[in-house]
Amino acid sequence: MEQNLLRYIWNHTRSHQIWILFIVLFSMLPYFAAFDLPKQIINGPIQGQGFESADASAAFLDFSFTVPVIDWTISYDGIQLNRLSMLMALSGVFLLLVIVNGLFKFYINTYKGRLGERLLRRIRYELVDRVLRFPPNTMKQVNGAEISTMVKDEVEPFGGFTGDAFVQPALLGGQAAAALFFIFLQNTWLGMIAAVMVAIQVGIIPKMRRRLIDLGRQRQITARHLAGKVGEIVEGIDTIHAYDTSNYERADIAARLGQIYRIRFELYQWKFLVKFVNNFLSQLTPFLFYSIGGYFALRGSLDVGQLVSVINAYKDLPGPLKELIDWDQARQDVQVKYEQVLEQFEPPQLIEPAVQVIAPIAPAFPGGALAATNIIIADGSGAKVVDGVSVKIERGETVAVVDNSGSGGEALAEAFGRLVWPLSGKVTLGDADILELPESITGRRISYVSANSYFFHGSLKDNLLYGLKHAPTSTVSYSGRDAATRKWEVHEAQMAANCSYDLNADWLDRRSTSVLRGFNDDLKQSLTRALDAVQLTPDVMELALHSIIDPQENPGLAERVVEMRHALRDALKQEGLAHIVAPFDPASYNTEATVAENLLFAATRTSAPSETDVAESQYVFEVLKRAGLSELLYAMGMTIAENLVEIFADLPPEHPFFQQLQNITADDISAYQQFLQKRKARKEQAVTEDEHRSIVRLSLYYIEPRYRFGVLTQEIMSQVVAARDLFYNNLPADLRDRVERYDPHRYMAAATLRENVLFGKLSHRAPDAAVHVREIAKRIMDEKGLLDSFLGIGLSFDVGSGGRRLTLTQRHKISLARALIRRSDFYIFNRPLPGLDRRVQEEIVKNVLDFLKEQDNDPAIVWVLSNTTLSRLFHRVIVFDRGVVVADGPYDTLDKESGIFKSLVA
Repeated sequence: MEQNLLRYIWNHTRSHQIWILFIVLFSMLPYFAAFDLPKQIINGPIQGQGFESADASAAFLDFSFTVPVIDWTISYDGIQLNRLSMLMALSGVFLLLVIVNGLFKFYINTYKGRLGERLLRRIRYELVDRVLRFPPNTMKQVNGAEISTMVKDEVEPFGGFTGDAFVQPALLGGQAAAALFFIFLQNTWLGMIAAVMVAIQVGIIPKMRRRLIDLGRQRQITARHLAGKVGEIVEGIDTIHAYDTSNYERADIAARLGQIYRIRFELYQWKFLVKFVNNFLSQLTPFLFYSIGGYFALRGSLDVGQLVSVINAYKDLPGPLKELIDWDQARQDVQVKYEQVLEQFEPPQLIEPAVQVIAPIAPAFPGGALAATNIIIADGSGAKVVDGVSVKIERGETVAVVDNSGSGGEALAEAFGRLVWPLSGKVTLGDADILELPESITGRRISYVSANSYFFHGSLKDNLLYGLKHAPTSTVSYSGRDAATRKWEVHEAQMAANCSYDLNADWLDRRSTSVLRGFNDDLKQSLTRALDAVQLTPDVMELALHSIIDPQENPGLAERVVEMRHALRDALKQEGLAHIVAPFDPASYNTEATVAENLLFAATRTSAPSETDVAESQYVFEVLKRAGLSELLYAMGMTIAENLVEIFADLPPEHPFFQQLQNITADDISAYQQFLQKRKARKEQAVTEDEHRSIVRLSLYYIEPRYRFGVLTQEIMSQVVAARDLFYNNLPADLRDRVERYDPHRYMAAATLRENVLFGKLSHRAPDAAVHVREIAKRIMDEKGLLDSFLGIGLSFDVGSGGRRLTLTQRHKISLARALIRRSDFYIFNRPLPGLDRRVQEEIVKNVLDFLKEQDNDPAIVWVLSNTTLSRLFHRVIVFDRGVVVADGPYDTLDKESGIFKSLVA
């Protein structure tokens, strides 16, 4: 990138800068005319110069101009106007000049704004483009939060300065020069005074502001480091909590904020000192004008109109002059910031743009082996982790890589995946160096997977199909306003040197899916089979069953779910298992649900974490009183409290028995114990409203089959069912959107998919109820063709930033499935399943090998194993020891001959 910001701006906006400079120059004509007009108005119509008699008139708009060389004279005698008409006419011209000057400023400022925003867009795009071209060793050294802060915030001033870079000094300098020239025309001495004061301001203020620029630079750097530290805290919050270092991080942040405060306070002090000096110099000149100019006026060497014009002209001089000084400070400030940005985005080496050129169709490649020839790889400290290794992987091979000591296998896999660059030697694909091949070849021919694979914010499906998004594979046809908008987007992208690819186009390369059998659903087959191979389908189904769908958006699916609900009920009856699910019945009490659930008989939603549960709202306690249930539930709650205290009072808080309680903690047990002791000691003392509610709350969450205290009588159950209508009769507005009454024939938008299918509660008396229901529900799902719909819901699950809403095991499986969806010639698996159960790990490895062996392109598989015993599943085994290959051959051969390998397997 260009080292000087002004040159960078000029190189990329030259033609636009020339045009706007021409407009600025042209705008000086009405600007200068506006200075002379007040003098004409005061000396002419107002003071009567030229209107000595009552009926005198003067010419308006008269002029005479002789063309040089040809002596051709152009003249106009003007319009004769009396004194009042001349005053109105000249005032009208003054108003017209104000409007014209305002329109010029409007056009210039608008044009500057568009120019600045385009260049800001260009710079941001170029910086992100450079990040995409950083070599691997550079990427390991950068702080993501600092880089994003620089792209977002630190380049922001460049946009505002771009429009002012050349226009502002030309415009402000022209205005200042016009005002100064006009003052000289009126009086030489006053012009000299103005010129000297201008020279003092221009000479002193910029020098004083250099300290401001230095302080601003320090503030920028410390703020960037603060952003980086905050990013680290967010990324490492689990580690901070695990090691109790939150207060250390608070101390670190406090120290950084203190440093920023010191810099900013000093900056404010210096800033206002500069402002004081500047304002003093600006106000000193009017003092001189009034005193010296008034002296000249009294002597008669300067008329009143000229003095007023001079003062009026000077009134327009400090503004442009101040802004010109501000421009110079801004120029120095943005240049410093530009240099800081360049320091971060100018690594010693960048990936060539040709390597990342877009290719809708993968370039033809003759193929060949993937080989490492005498490569040396170093880690971040410079220590060699691979030392002089040569390995060749032929198509169709399945190769296990194991490490006896060191991390040579992982480093080799990273080199094959182009994530590290060897210090010497080279990695080749066919006869070509892998670092010189375009990514459209290496990024499609080779699929690399590790446990550190990243997941982007979006749906699970978006992340699974991410490896197919190489280039737009189709175009979108726009019409009407959309077409005009798209045309504008393309034009602006080209003007800012951005790519103009359509993000709304189809970016999925369906020709590179792993399943290619001529079916129309190759993508779907690749996706579902990859999920099956890594045993992720049950997880996706669980995500679906815990999802909430809007029946308005998908009425067909909602209707089929209700049908499945009834089919499940019928199937349970046919198999004699109706007792394992207690369905919701509007006319009866569900003994497997809480008292509160039976009272509300509804699915409830919580829109904010701070919202109180509907069951504990003020309105529920009012309904209980009106229904005559308040005292019944209080008496029931007292019995529950006595039982809970008797059972749990002497148990430590971590005891597993507490896991059996719903909405009750060890602290609650302690509180109930104290309340019961207080009641025994002071029976005559009235129970407070809060105490009464806390006891009733115990009854609201009571389930008889679960706790079996024998306190839920038929009378209470009947009254709870009867109170349902009472609850809904006067439901307050703030609860209406949070409660959706159960209806056996309608989909409940506030309930999860699982709750809608089951529409009841599993029996606490049947320990394997969930297993039976799951098996029958799966069979019905297949019969009704709902499996794909449910999988689609699960795949639409938002994985969160970096996939944080998924478990670690799920992230590892998804990373592996993402590679299996793609058709590649070489699959490099670099310990993709660390920490997974050995049995599950073996099953997944077998599934993956079988899945890839079915591909007709005969891919090679290189797997760096965490579990050495799984090497028996591969045809060839490569053994590393301290960065050197110590064994390479078939599994059976090494198992007999290699001592190191035999010890590893053992």
